[in-house]
Amino acid sequence: MLKPTRGALALLFTGLLASGACAREAASTAHQLFQVSLPASADAPAAGRLLVFATEAKAAKAAAGDGKVAEVDSSPFAPKQTAVAAREVARLAPGHKLLLDADDLAFPTAFSRLPPGDYLVQAVLDPQHDYNYHGRNGGDLVSEVVAVHLPGDAAPSLALTRTLPERKLWDIPTRYMSQTTRKHVAQAREQVQPIDVVSPALSAFWGRPIHMRGWVVLPPGYDPHGDTTYPTVFQTHGYGGDLSTQVGTAAMVFGAMAEKQLPPMIWVVLDESSPTGTHEFADSVNNGPWGRALTTELIPALERQYRMDARPSGRFLTGHSSGGWATLWLQTRYPKVFGGTWSTSPDPSDFHDFTGVDLYAPGANVYHRADGTPYPLVRAKGKVIATFEDFARMERVLGPYGGQMASFEWVFSPRGTDGRPLPMFDRDTGEVDPAVIAYWREHYDIAHRLQRHWPELKPDLDGKIHLVVGTADTFYLDGAAHKLKAVLDGLGAKSDFRFLPDRTHGDLYVQGEDRQGLFKQMAWEMYAVARPQSQLKRIAVTP
Repeated sequence: MLKPTRGALALLFTGLLASGACAREAASTAHQLFQVSLPASADAPAAGRLLVFATEAKAAKAAAGDGKVAEVDSSPFAPKQTAVAAREVARLAPGHKLLLDADDLAFPTAFSRLPPGDYLVQAVLDPQHDYNYHGRNGGDLVSEVVAVHLPGDAAPSLALTRTLPERKLWDIPTRYMSQTTRKHVAQAREQVQPIDVVSPALSAFWGRPIHMRGWVVLPPGYDPHGDTTYPTVFQTHGYGGDLSTQVGTAAMVFGAMAEKQLPPMIWVVLDESSPTGTHEFADSVNNGPWGRALTTELIPALERQYRMDARPSGRFLTGHSSGGWATLWLQTRYPKVFGGTWSTSPDPSDFHDFTGVDLYAPGANVYHRADGTPYPLVRAKGKVIATFEDFARMERVLGPYGGQMASFEWVFSPRGTDGRPLPMFDRDTGEVDPAVIAYWREHYDIAHRLQRHWPELKPDLDGKIHLVVGTADTFYLDGAAHKLKAVLDGLGAKSDFRFLPDRTHGDLYVQGEDRQGLFKQMAWEMYAVARPQSQLKRIAVTP
C-alpha cells in the first residue's frame, strides 16, 4: 500500500490532535515521496532499480561553473554530498506513474530528514542492475534535472524521458589519450584483436554459455607466419573497468610499442568484470572457476593461435587495484604457469589489514574501532573523505549487485542457503562474521597461503612477486602490502616491494610528464626476464 503524502498526513493529525504544535510535529515525521512516470510515448514497459538523487542546488550550481547542472549523481569520493533513494520496479507501463518513498531506503539519511532547502533532483531507472559497478550507462532511463524544495508537502514529478545510448567499444574519449595513443589509434584498431571465447568450465558451472573476453595486442611488425615468438603479458583492470575501458588500454599499449617506449611483446588485455563486480580470475564457489578457465582453456587456446612464448619465463602478469589482487593471486595460485607478476596497489593481500581493519581481531567491526571512532576507507591529501560505513550504506541503496563490498563477497565468501554468498559483515552494525572470515582466510588470504605452503611453492614462486604501491594510497592498500612483505621476508623469500612516497591510487604510474611511466618501466623489467640477452633498451619519450 502506498503511503499518503505529507500534506494528507498533516490534515489527518490536525483532526485528531487538539494542539496545533503537536500537529506540526507529527507532520514533520511524514515520508518524502516522489512521483516518477514513464511517458506514454515510450516503446515498452520498463523495469529495474529506480534511483532518485538529490543535491543542494546552490553548491551544485557553483561547482558547475556556468550554473548549469546536467546530472545529479553520487560519488564514492564525496558520498554524503548527494542523497540517493531507491526501490525496485517490477513493471512501469508507458503513460503510468509510481511513487518512490525516499525514506524507505536512502543514503545518507531519509529524505524527510534532509536539511530544508532548495535541491536539484534526478531520477534514473537502471534496467541492468549494474549501477553500483558501471554507474550510468547505455540503456538506463533518466529524467531531466528538476529544482525542488525538500522536504516538501507535495511529491515532485520526475519523468523518465531519455534513454542513454550504448557506448561503442572504440569510442575512446580523446581527452583521455596521450599524444602517442592518439597518433596510433587508427593503426591500433588493426593490431588489436578481440577475444570472445566460451569457457566449457564456466559454462558447466553456470548452466549457460559464459564468455571470456578481452583484447590481444600484437606488436608492430608481427608476422603470423614467421619464426619469432614474443613474451606475453596478461593484464587486467581494476574495479569499475570492463571490455570498453580495456580497449583504451590496448590502444595505449600498441601506441607505446610503436614508439618503442615498450618492448615488442604480445599483450592480452583481459576483462574481469561480471554482474557480481570483478571475479578477479579466482576459482570461487560463487563466480565459478575463473582461474582454472584462464590457465587451462583461454591461455592454451591463445598460444595455439598466436606466436606467444609459451614457457613460464615468457608469461607475465600485471594489473592495478582489483586487477593487482587478481594478478597477485594468479601468480601465487598458479606459480608454474607464470614467470612473474607486477601487481600495483592490489586489494588487501593480508586480511589482518583489510583497508585498515583487522578482520581476525575478536569482535571485529568494519564500521568502527573499539573506541567508537569510524574506520576510514577513502583519503585524499591526508584528509578522510569517506568511511567504510559510508561506502557500504551507499552501496546498499544503489543495489545488491556489483558493489565493491558485495564484489569481495562474491569472490571470497562461502555460498549461503539462498544461493548467494554469505555476507562478511552486517550491513546495519558493521559486525564481522568470524565463520565467514575463517573461510576467507583458508581460501583467499594470500599472505596466509604463502605462509602455510611456502616449502612447496618456493621452487616455482621465489623471486616472481613484484608489488608497487603508494604510501598515500587512496584506499589505504599500502597497509596490507607491508604485512605481505613482512610475511615473505620472514620466510626468507626473494621479492620486490616498492613503496612510492606520497603516491596515491590514481597517480602511482606517473613518472615526470609521462602518466604511464611506471607501466612502461615494469614492462621493460618483464622483457629483461624473458630476453636477458636482448640489447633493446627503454627509450624515454615525452608523450
